Amino acid sequence: METILLFAPLVGAIIAGFGWKMIGEHAAQWVATGLLFLSALLSWIVFLTFDGTTEHVEILRWIQSGTLDTSWGIRMDRLTAIMLIVITTVSALVHLYSFGYMAHDENFKEGEHYKARFFAYLSFFTFAMLMLVTADNLVQMFFGWEGVGVASYLLIGFYYKKPTANAAAIKAFVVNRVGDFGFALGIFAIFFLVDSIKLDDVFAAAPELAQTQITFLWAEWNAANLIGILLFIGAMGKSAQLILHTWLPDAMEGPTPVSALIHAATMVTAGVFLVCRMSPIYEFAPDAQSFIVFLGATTAFFAATVGLVQNDIKRVIAYSTCSQLGYMFVAAGVGVYSVAMFHLLTHAFFKAMLFLGAGSVIHGMHHEQDMRNYGGLRHKLPKTFWAMMIGTLAITGVGIPLTGWIGFAGFASKDAVIESAYVGSAGGYAFWLLVVAALFTSFYSWRLMFMTFWGKPRGDKHTHEHAHESPNVMLIPLGVLAIGAIFAGAVWYSSFFGKTNEVVKFFGGKYGEPTAELVEAVAERSPKASELHYVMESAPGEAGIYIAPENTVLHEAHYVPTWVKLSPFIAMLIGLATAYQMYIRRPDLPAKLAENQRPLYLFLLNKWYFDELYDLVFVRPAKSIGRFLWKRGDGNVIDGGINGLALGIVPFFTRLAGRWQSGYVFTYAFAMVIGIALILTYVTITGGVE
Repeated sequence: METILLFAPLVGAIIAGFGWKMIGEHAAQWVATGLLFLSALLSWIVFLTFDGTTEHVEILRWIQSGTLDTSWGIRMDRLTAIMLIVITTVSALVHLYSFGYMAHDENFKEGEHYKARFFAYLSFFTFAMLMLVTADNLVQMFFGWEGVGVASYLLIGFYYKKPTANAAAIKAFVVNRVGDFGFALGIFAIFFLVDSIKLDDVFAAAPELAQTQITFLWAEWNAANLIGILLFIGAMGKSAQLILHTWLPDAMEGPTPVSALIHAATMVTAGVFLVCRMSPIYEFAPDAQSFIVFLGATTAFFAATVGLVQNDIKRVIAYSTCSQLGYMFVAAGVGVYSVAMFHLLTHAFFKAMLFLGAGSVIHGMHHEQDMRNYGGLRHKLPKTFWAMMIGTLAITGVGIPLTGWIGFAGFASKDAVIESAYVGSAGGYAFWLLVVAALFTSFYSWRLMFMTFWGKPRGDKHTHEHAHESPNVMLIPLGVLAIGAIFAGAVWYSSFFGKTNEVVKFFGGKYGEPTAELVEAVAERSPKASELHYVMESAPGEAGIYIAPENTVLHEAHYVPTWVKLSPFIAMLIGLATAYQMYIRRPDLPAKLAENQRPLYLFLLNKWYFDELYDLVFVRPAKSIGRFLWKRGDGNVIDGGINGLALGIVPFFTRLAGRWQSGYVFTYAFAMVIGIALILTYVTITGGVE
C-alpha cells in the first residue's frame, strides 16, 4: 500500500507529461488527478489504521560503496503518516481545483497546450515531496529535497513568457541552494562521525555525538550542535525563515494553485518536518535548539509586520505562511515536536483554503490581485466569502478561551505553540514575539477580509459588474478544506498536545515513570506542574519523535498561568477591533496613518529592505565580478590572447620562416653551417657531458 501511494503521483506525472498526445490533454489531467486521489485515499487508510510501530519497507538497492548504503526504502512511522495525509490531501484537492482555475489561462494563446504540462509538474512535485518524507536515509531525503526544488522552479516559472515569473523561479532556486549547501554539510558531518547515513544508525549515535568535539571553520564545536545548526540552515531555505526568506513572496508569480500546494502544506513545511524527524539529534543539541527558537520567533514577528501593509492578496497570505512557519519552528526548538506537527497539520487545511479562496477571488475578478481594487464582493462571491471567513477564523485563532480545543483549528494549535514557548523560553523573547505576531496576524487577516468583501466596490467598475462565483470544481476543494479548518484542532488535540503518555503513545513510543529528582525539579520550577507522572522511555529513533526524559515542556505547558493562555485570544480581539476601526468605521485612517508614519510605512512596505540589502551586498558585487571576468578575463585576456597569437605572433613567425624558404641552395647550406657551429660551441663549453 505504501509503495502504491508513493509511486502513483510519479506515474501520473509521466502519463500527463509524456503521454498526453496519445490519450488527449483532458484525459491526462483526469489520470493525474485520479492517481492523486488514490494516493490520498491510501494515505488516510494508513494514517487511521497505523498503530505507531515503526516499519521499514525496502524498495530497491541504490548506491552501495564501502560503508555507504543508500538503499531506497520507506520509513513508516507516525511522523511519516502525518505528512502523507497533509501532502496527498492538499495536492489532490489542488489538482481538482486546477481544472477550473487553469481552464482558460490568459497567459497562453487559444489552442496552446499547457494544462497537461501543469498537471505533470504538480504530480512530480508531489512525488518528490513523498520521497522526502518517506526517506529511510539522509541521501534519499536529500534527493527528494532537491526534487522538490526542481519542481518548485518549474511551477513558479510556469508562466515562462513573463520575465517576473522567470526571475522569481531563479531566485527561489538560488536561495534554496544556499540552504541546501548547509543541509549537505550536515549530511557529510553525520557520515564522517557516524559512518552511516541510515536514520536508525544516526539516531542511535545521538548521545555519543553530544559528547564529541569536531573542528569546523577553525573552531571547536560540539558535534550534535554543529550538525543541528547545519541541518537547520537547510530547513531555513525550504521553509523561508529569516535571511533565506526572500524567495517566498516572489514565488507568488506562479499560478495560484501552485501557491496553495507549495506554500501551504508541502514544500515550505519540509524544513519543519526535517527538524522534527531529527529530534533525536536536537534533544542533545541545546545550542542548536536555542538558535531555532530565536530565528523562528524573529521570523514570525518579521513576516507579520510586513503582512500588515501588503496590497496583493496573495502576498499577504504568503507572508502569513512565513510567519506561521516561525511558530512551528519555535515549537520544535523548545522540544515540543508534536505541537510543531500539530500546527503544521492544522495550518495545511486553513492556509490551503485561504490560498485557494484567494484564487477564487482572483478568478472571479478577472485576475485582479490588488485588494485596493476589491470591496463589497461578499454578495458577488458568497461561497468563496464563507470559505475565506472560515479560514480567517482558523488562522486568527477563534475559539472558547481556556478550553484548549473548542474552537477552530488554529485556535488549538497556535495556543499550544504559544503556551509551549512560554515554558521553553522561560516566558521571554519567543513568547512575547509570538503573542505580538498573533495580534498582527489577526489584523492583516481581517484587513484582507474587510478590504475584499466589505465596503464599496473600488477599482474598475466593469470588472466589479462582471465579478462571478467560481465553478463547483473550484468550490468543492474549499468545502473539504473547510472541514479540516473547523475540526482538525479539536479532533487531534489530545494526540498532539494531550498528556505526555497520550502523545508518546500516539507517536509510537513507550512511556514510564519519571525519576524522583526530575519530579522535584519540575515542582520547584513550576509548582502547578508538580504532578509529573509520565516521561518517554523509548530510545532515540524507536518512535516518530524523540522526547528526552528531561524534556518536560509538553507537560509544563498545560500549567502555564491563566493570563498566558488568554494572551493569544486577547491579541486576536485587539487585531480584529483595530482592523474593524480602520477599514469599516474609518476607512480614511490607513491613508492618514501611512502619511504620518511615512518612514515606518515604507520600511514595512519594502519588507525591511532585505531585497535591497541583498542586492547591494551580494547581487551587485556578483554582477561586477561577472562583468569584469567577461570584459577583462574573457574579452581581453582569453580572446585577446588567442587573437594576438592567431593574428600577431603566428603570422610573424610564418613570415620569418617564409623568408628562409627562398629556394637557393646556398641559403640552406649557410643555415646548416650556422647550426653545426652552434652545436660545436655548445659541446666545447659543456665538455660534452650533461
